[in-house]
Amino acid sequence: MNSELVGRLERVGRRAERRQLRVLAIEALGPLTILAGLVWAVAQPYRIVFLSPEGKGFYDFLVQPPLLVVAVGVVFSLVVARGLLRDLEEAGGTES
Repeated sequence: MNSELVGRLERVGRRAERRQLRVLAIEALGPLTILAGLVWAVAQPYRIVFLSPEGKGFYDFLVQPPLLVVAVGVVFSLVVARGLLRDLEEAGGTES
């Protein structure tokens, strides 16, 4: 077998492996962020206003840090990650 061809195949294989790791990392960011928000909510339940609502205003119900972290994870998973993965797939299709 031609050594030039083998070298080219190895480079393509490494690129494909790196691309798969990137895809896995992008797909994992959203769920890991959601998990971090849930762990934070369990570790510090006093931050969740719904559990003790007396004397709290609308802003206190709207802005709760652990729940905001969960919301960011959901938005990333549903909006940002899909676009990133589509762009990564298109860029991968044009490489030679």
